Amino acid sequence: MSINRIVVAGTGSGVGKTTLTIGLMAALRKRGLTVQGFKCGPDYIDPSYHTSVTKRVSRNLDSWMLTHDRVLDIFTHGSREADISIIEGVMGFFDGKSPETNEGSTAEISIITKSPVLLVVNCESMARSAAAIVKGFQMFAEGHNIVAVIANKVGSEGHFQLVKKAIEQECHVPVIGYLKRELNIEIPERHLGLIPSIERGELTPFFDQLGDLVLETIDMDKLLELAAAEPLTVRETSSMFEKKKEKIMKMAVAKDEAFNFYYPENLEMLEANGVEIVCFSPLANEELPKDVDGLYIGGGFPEEFAHVLECNEKTKDSIKNEIEAGLPTLAECGGFMYLTESIETTEKKKYQMIGVIPGKVQMKTSLQALGYREISGLNDNFIIKNQKARGHEFHYSSFLPNEEKLPHAYETKGMRGVSKEGYLQHNLVAGYTHFHFGSNPALVENWIEKCLEFKASKGRIG
Repeated sequence: MSINRIVVAGTGSGVGKTTLTIGLMAALRKRGLTVQGFKCGPDYIDPSYHTSVTKRVSRNLDSWMLTHDRVLDIFTHGSREADISIIEGVMGFFDGKSPETNEGSTAEISIITKSPVLLVVNCESMARSAAAIVKGFQMFAEGHNIVAVIANKVGSEGHFQLVKKAIEQECHVPVIGYLKRELNIEIPERHLGLIPSIERGELTPFFDQLGDLVLETIDMDKLLELAAAEPLTVRETSSMFEKKKEKIMKMAVAKDEAFNFYYPENLEMLEANGVEIVCFSPLANEELPKDVDGLYIGGGFPEEFAHVLECNEKTKDSIKNEIEAGLPTLAECGGFMYLTESIETTEKKKYQMIGVIPGKVQMKTSLQALGYREISGLNDNFIIKNQKARGHEFHYSSFLPNEEKLPHAYETKGMRGVSKEGYLQHNLVAGYTHFHFGSNPALVENWIEKCLEFKASKGRIG
């Protein structure tokens, strides 16, 4: 399969990968091309930018959570009918799960997908030294393919020419353009109000202007030439997205500005296995859809909308009643927070939530958890059973239980050891952990099995 593609990698976090990525996407769209976005690693925020710019759902490529074959499955599935795929890296090019290997890194993704790499270098306050940085990345490990460099945060055209001459002489790769240190546009903060801002179209002028700046200072013809990568050989194995069953059940999915952190593949794998997805909005005070056999409440920003969610009694009552009646439910991070008794903001304002989980959530000003997790189920967890899954945690809040010994949903293993988290009761599996069904497709089958048992108990047929 031939797919034009390029990885936008950085020497580290904060060098401008996201700014450049969305600028390239906007510039390519201005040239009339269909662009597909991808993000390395477990990130929901940057893909939301990609989706807004390209008008196609951006996807995560994660070689720690998923096998290499499944990474390729997601990549080829997502790239269909696109003229070019842009893969945004995570952290520095070689940063991943461990400081000792490339596992889960942008470098590993570039090798799995056989993608050319565009290295972004922060060239502020340097010239020839930029060549030393690029040379180090070229020589550090085998297998990757750095085909060009973009100089970011340069002071002037003259500064760019100094950097370009040094890198091209010492590293023998083209420097195909730059972005100025002062872009003369206000780059929006990647804060927790990002999704609603995008959905209201507030960032569209920024994307448009950034695309124009990229067209001015980056050689797009050269980039397209370099993105003409070798064809991919996709194994003849069953795809995660292959339709396996006709519709056998309905699942409600909370989806709005407050709850929108879902891996697209999680929903698509449910659909491939016979689940009809019925979306509803807690923010709009919509009741849980009638005659559903399961409920999925993903992560998001419930704390940003806590004042609204508190008042939406119709939604709260309908969810609480059904969960307590045994509706098989998965709630992740923001969804977990929504099901507790209350959310307290950093301003010490407390808002009442659904209350099926005995405890409260407090927002903090610093990250409380960040990183990959290997996940096992506890207390007869019907989704994981005696199997394992992989996922991640990322949250600024902490959960304070009302009882000393709550039934935990998960045992998770991360860089800091093993811990127990979440809550399990009433056919409810809830916790801070986000997991990717692609890490263990049996999770989908386990959940559907429980939903069908619930459906049969209600006397619903077909």
